[in-house]
Amino acid sequence: MQIGRARSMSSGKVPHEKSKPDAFLKMVKNFPLTRASHEKDVRHFEFEFVSQVIKYEIGDVLEVLPSQSPAAVDSFIQRCNLDPESLITVHPREMENRHIDNNVNTLDVPIKVMSFFATAEHEKERLQYFASPEGRDDLYQYNQKERRTVLEVLEDFPSVQMPFEWFVQLVPPLKNRAFSISSSPLAHPTQVHLTVDVVSWTTPFKRKRQGLCSTWLASLDPEQSIYIPVWFHKGLLPPPPPSLPLIVIGPGTGCAPFRGFVEERAVQSQSSTIAPTLLFFGCRNENNDFLYRDFWLSHSENDGVLSEAKGGGFYAAFSRDQPQKVYVQHKMQEQSERIWNLLCEGAAIYVAGSSTKMPSDVMVAFEEIISKESGAPRESAVRWLRSLEKAGKYHVEAWS
Repeated sequence: MQIGRARSMSSGKVPHEKSKPDAFLKMVKNFPLTRASHEKDVRHFEFEFVSQVIKYEIGDVLEVLPSQSPAAVDSFIQRCNLDPESLITVHPREMENRHIDNNVNTLDVPIKVMSFFATAEHEKERLQYFASPEGRDDLYQYNQKERRTVLEVLEDFPSVQMPFEWFVQLVPPLKNRAFSISSSPLAHPTQVHLTVDVVSWTTPFKRKRQGLCSTWLASLDPEQSIYIPVWFHKGLLPPPPPSLPLIVIGPGTGCAPFRGFVEERAVQSQSSTIAPTLLFFGCRNENNDFLYRDFWLSHSENDGVLSEAKGGGFYAAFSRDQPQKVYVQHKMQEQSERIWNLLCEGAAIYVAGSSTKMPSDVMVAFEEIISKESGAPRESAVRWLRSLEKAGKYHVEAWS
């Protein structure tokens, strides 16, 4: 470890153990898609390549390496008695020289080591208890349920004076965060767009928490020209050929990849015939979180990709705008005949969004639609959908 002078750190610094970024991007647009009064803050981000342009496809995933909050960094520096004007360079050891016990609980290791450096006896005993088999449940309640940061643990045990060299070895590096790309390279050859829910929640002990990467992205000012390291990966939604009919279900931010699908088909429609696309979107309120409202409606009119003139359709479910909740599966049932007709024409199904109940509820809706429209028993509908999956025509990308 070498220490020299410097203070500012850029988000473009990449840890040695991470592979080299595919590209660096700079943000050029950052605006909310939800009303300011709404409980959720969903943002639209647009980025331009500042390094070489990477070829990507609709349905791909972008991984972003975020930067830590400057306030958290300053607090950590102060807590660890570090010189804020120092630049610390860490040289990783070769992997063959590292000894990793795969049986050790990852929560136990930092806590156990901290106990060795606690000078207050009651703090040492508490940390030792947390690291013991008997304290495992209490450690889970203390650490995992509250999602405490290393800084918060250190503040809870002020007598712990651990050498910084130990922290470097114990604290894991920042992880990349993955997002579905919400743009088409045909429509935006030098750009990448993301649709991001700025994550926030309250812990059981009423601590306010924020997602590191989404909050950091939302805080960026496009005028700052911050360079962001990114990686491109294949997702679970392969790009469909323009001749393939589509039935698409994307409630909430699950609509993100399908914005790219529609953009791509809109460009393709200028030079060739495209197959019909049915798109089902869902949110809580039409006036609060109808993401990309103008975009969907514009493509639903004037021979657009989602227009009935092109054999398509756009259907939105607003779950909280009436006494009885309405979800995407209810809108699917209303379009039962159209869905069945497209399936008979060889349509593929794409589903994206929350991994809680939505994917299974959508699957059940398809089973009911197929059984109803074909007159076949439910078991036959289940087998029919399984054959679609095996044929690569039923795709789901869900996240928690």
